[in-house]
Amino acid sequence: MQLKRAPEFAFIHHYLKKLSGPGSLNLTDDAALLEPEPGMEFVLTADSMVEGVHFLPNDPVDTIGRKLMRCNLSDLAGMGAIPVGYLMTLSLPRDKFDENWLSLFCQGISEDQKKFNVFLLGGDTTRSNHDLVLSMTMIGKVKQGQALRRNKAKSGDGIWVTGTIGDGALGLLTLQGKVTDHKGYLAERYRLPKPRVNLLMGGIASAGMDISDGLVQDLGHIVRESQIGAVVEISKIPCSEAALKLGDAYLLNCLTGGDDYELLLTIPPDQEGLAIKKAEAAGVPLTKIGYCTNQIGETCFLDDQGQEINFQKSGWSHI
Repeated sequence: MQLKRAPEFAFIHHYLKKLSGPGSLNLTDDAALLEPEPGMEFVLTADSMVEGVHFLPNDPVDTIGRKLMRCNLSDLAGMGAIPVGYLMTLSLPRDKFDENWLSLFCQGISEDQKKFNVFLLGGDTTRSNHDLVLSMTMIGKVKQGQALRRNKAKSGDGIWVTGTIGDGALGLLTLQGKVTDHKGYLAERYRLPKPRVNLLMGGIASAGMDISDGLVQDLGHIVRESQIGAVVEISKIPCSEAALKLGDAYLLNCLTGGDDYELLLTIPPDQEGLAIKKAEAAGVPLTKIGYCTNQIGETCFLDDQGQEINFQKSGWSHI
């Protein structure tokens, strides 16, 4: 007697198997097999996304899985790691078990797999009685001792960011109908962030992380872990043309709203030249916005008049 695949395994065979790569064992077993290269360490990170919280119910289907992947890739970039592969868990409501929806979802992920050279290693699929829930565990690799941490910044180091700040938070406001974005740039930045995995700053930056919960809050993590202080000049923070058109009224959203997925780095003065050259070679904008001090625990954001700005909230909180 020839046994038919149960619906869950038919779904894996028809859709997810096409996304698998080295180490996945073609998704025929319950786990993957990986072996680190000599002199390398694995870096592991996980993120989850819930419908209505991290993405909107009417977002294009092909962007949902791509955003999940890019958020995880950004965590690897923040530690200076090269992507290897990922595990994915899908909790799907009944209406998502649809051939068209599943095809679009996997098509989007497949596109980003090629872009970032990463493959599916395994995971799990379950049914959800309510909203769509996604989770991904991303695995990367980095040379031993080269991983960027949050606890190595020193007084005198410069504070740098990649790209532009605030676009993701403003993109959410545009999709909620609260502000106008005529060209759709901000919405695109919210739905499809740009993880800076091509800018490896291990051995150059003293500390680093990605900006996911707001610049103010995330800089505070480095300040606390490194036992330093920080001064940031608001006028030096890079903003996109679309963000600048909305004016100063949305400055708080830009600095505390989250969803940037840019890199936040501290760089010693004698490494700044090398950092700039590396960023130019990678095609990644890199901007100095401040410096670290010896005022432990003090984070100071200064306006154009040199006056400190006080924030009622510092960033996004998941709970």
